[in-house]
Amino acid sequence: MPGIEFNPYSYELHEDPYPTYRALRDHAPVYRNEALGFWALSRHADVVAAFKDTSTFSNAEGVALERSSQAQASATASFLAMDPPRHDHMRALVSRGFTPRRVADLEERVRVLTAGYVDAFVRAGRCDLIQDLAAKLPMAVVSELLGIPEADRDRLRGLADTVVHREDGKATIPPAAIEASQQMMLYFRDLVAERAQASGSDLVSALLESELEGARLSVPEVLAFLFLMVIAGNETTTKLIGNAIYWLWRNPSERDRVRRDPQLINNWVEETLRYDGSTQMLARSVAREVEWGGKRLRVGDRLLLLVGAANRDERVFPDPDRFDIRRDTGQHVAFGKGAHFCLGASLARLETRAALEAIQTRLPDFEIDVAGLVRVHSPNVRGFASMPVRFTPTP
Repeated sequence: MPGIEFNPYSYELHEDPYPTYRALRDHAPVYRNEALGFWALSRHADVVAAFKDTSTFSNAEGVALERSSQAQASATASFLAMDPPRHDHMRALVSRGFTPRRVADLEERVRVLTAGYVDAFVRAGRCDLIQDLAAKLPMAVVSELLGIPEADRDRLRGLADTVVHREDGKATIPPAAIEASQQMMLYFRDLVAERAQASGSDLVSALLESELEGARLSVPEVLAFLFLMVIAGNETTTKLIGNAIYWLWRNPSERDRVRRDPQLINNWVEETLRYDGSTQMLARSVAREVEWGGKRLRVGDRLLLLVGAANRDERVFPDPDRFDIRRDTGQHVAFGKGAHFCLGASLARLETRAALEAIQTRLPDFEIDVAGLVRVHSPNVRGFASMPVRFTPTP
């Protein structure tokens, strides 16, 4: 429709994409951006259907808007850049580290880590909730799973932040992001070489000893999984925690409800996933010609599945622009659907819940310094890089 411009690289869009999403759902549910060369689906039913149709919509060129060769995508995205059946085999192998029982076993350690980070700033009466808690916790959990030394974690987290950053309006990967990706892969190459010489009890060692279709995983396959863990397992959860804090603070009535009933923290997590999730979109490539919503999508076309738009679809969620922790969020697609449903969903929920419980318990009167908020700029990931707060110090 003339007048609708959807540019995922626009900093103006990053501030509030939801009015644009509504316009897309209402007037251009199968949207075409000729300048940037992509289609976009914004309605919940379309996004869910496309997630499930892996034979038509392929992951082979990665899930970022920037088109990668199959080799490039596989080098950094692991099974996210694979289609069934190999995707299914690879996923089944690595999913052994993320079963409900294994995640439940991590809960005590996640809470210990959370308490330690809060202990470090709670007496000061101020902190940056992103840098001092939300960014540290997921990185620490991923690092412990992979056996990454504590001394290396801040550096890797900084590299991950650089990898997802994009420049305003520019549909290219910045040189700094390319360099950060290369530095991460070099780090993981050395880590894998160490584990090959001296196996341990971490997930890296387990992957090196695992077999897929009768053969050991290759070093590039293991490297790709490590890259995925640090980007997807760290960045998205960090931003989810920050978004949850921000939107509860912006909605005092909901904040009062959580104060009165801490059992609503689970609802708080799920409503944040729906209302302003950290994953805003995932890309696919059209593998076979198909007509969708009266439009002809051709082989090789790039397609964006707008998760953030689908989760605000009034056809599924009444009054979708209201943050309501008591609503039924069962149909949100924050973690995808179908074969590529997020493998780390349970772990992300656990980490987010632990962080929010600690905040409600130990700094319940926190107030955000709006002037100090710094937003992340990425087509795929939505959230904050900095969130300074003040609160009553506690012993």
